[in-house]
Amino acid sequence: MVRPERFWNKLATIYAKHKVADESAYRRKLTETQRHFTPHSEVLEIGCGTGTTALIHAPFVNHIRATDFSAKMLEIAREKADIAGIENVSFEQAAVDDLVVSDGSVDVVMAHSIFHLLPDWRNVLPRTYRMLKPGGVLVSSTTCLGDGMGILRIIGPVGSFLGVFPVLAIFTRADFLSSIREAGFAIEEEWQPGKGKAVFIIARKPI
Repeated sequence: MVRPERFWNKLATIYAKHKVADESAYRRKLTETQRHFTPHSEVLEIGCGTGTTALIHAPFVNHIRATDFSAKMLEIAREKADIAGIENVSFEQAAVDDLVVSDGSVDVVMAHSIFHLLPDWRNVLPRTYRMLKPGGVLVSSTTCLGDGMGILRIIGPVGSFLGVFPVLAIFTRADFLSSIREAGFAIEEEWQPGKGKAVFIIARKPI
């Protein structure tokens, strides 16, 4: 089985050059997320990749702790932050299971394009719930492969079995929403820019 960090390290340079497929949807997600920020917000991002989203959000918050398990992704992210002169984003190499976060210490958890890469994704949701302060929000754009999202649903498991891809978690949109609610969240926003696209969720931890 291929190690996820090795897989993403190899793809990091290509990933960094890849343009956003749907710029309009991405901008809407950024805007909707920023409505939940204040200048005092403490933000955790799980799976930050090359840091694009964290760096865009940086001017609107106090601090972003951006994490990823790929050292190469984080190397590119730090270079981008240096070029932009952004100092309130800290990049940290860590898998989700290795994150040390005090309960009730975070205002916003961002987890984009990551849950389908976590075999134990159902267990990660209660963890994010505990990390959040009362009233805090989970923001996620998530690929739901169980709803038949293109060829990846077919070749993903085969690729994982052959050691070409990391293990993919296949679940439906309904499964994902149900698990979010079971973790204790109240879903405030849910939309997809189109069929086969990632579902965008904003879910709040009750006060």
